[in-house]
Amino acid sequence: MNVVLLGFIGSLLAGLGTGLGALPILLPINLTERTQGVLLGIGGGVMLAATSFSLIVPGSEFAVEQGASSGTAAFIMGAGILLGSAVLWWANQNFPHEHIFKGREGPQAKHLKRIWLFIIAITLHNFPEGLAVGVGFGGSEVATATALAVGIGLQNIPEGLVVALALRDLKYSAPYALSVATLTGLVEPIGGLIGVSVVSIAQPLLPWGMAFAAGAMLFVIVDEIIPEVDQKSLGQSGTFGLMAGFVVMMFLDIALG
Repeated sequence: MNVVLLGFIGSLLAGLGTGLGALPILLPINLTERTQGVLLGIGGGVMLAATSFSLIVPGSEFAVEQGASSGTAAFIMGAGILLGSAVLWWANQNFPHEHIFKGREGPQAKHLKRIWLFIIAITLHNFPEGLAVGVGFGGSEVATATALAVGIGLQNIPEGLVVALALRDLKYSAPYALSVATLTGLVEPIGGLIGVSVVSIAQPLLPWGMAFAAGAMLFVIVDEIIPEVDQKSLGQSGTFGLMAGFVVMMFLDIALG
């Protein structure tokens, strides 16, 4: 199957994990803040392991296969990670948005409803994930890319539930919260299509693409997920959730890759 189509389908299925995770919002549930923190921690752990095992490691290997020395490969990965994180930092600084627990960030936008601030924040969060999946499939390592797509989809499930709960707290109806959570995940196939198209057309850009996606995801983990886990969970519950998510993704990557 064409790698562009694979990248699009993989990132689409991963993005739909957000809607799948939000489905319980239709039931009369009430998760404690600690439980929400653990769920976010699991998602952060999956992303952290995916960044390491599905992007940075294979990205450096691709650079060496293309003729780069070990030192040059390390430089490419380091520079790409910094570039990806810098782009996400710029986006966070220049687009008004509101995190679930951290509150509003970016330029003031009093004319925007809070729901739109949430949507912008989730878009900034989900786009790098879709980009990572697309870049992974662009490398033609289908097993590794599949593990990455599965991992991102799994971390989207608890994230979708937490997002839907936050929307319910804003007094939106359960069906509306489910719809918004599902739609925000659909930004991932857009990122996936861009990522897989660029690296499939220009294979020398593959290591840079993987490093860029890794840097963007690392920025999301450090800037958003870890602080929100710390705010939402009590004691070390969120930390154990993050470790569990890391192990799950590591297992998937080794078993499938």
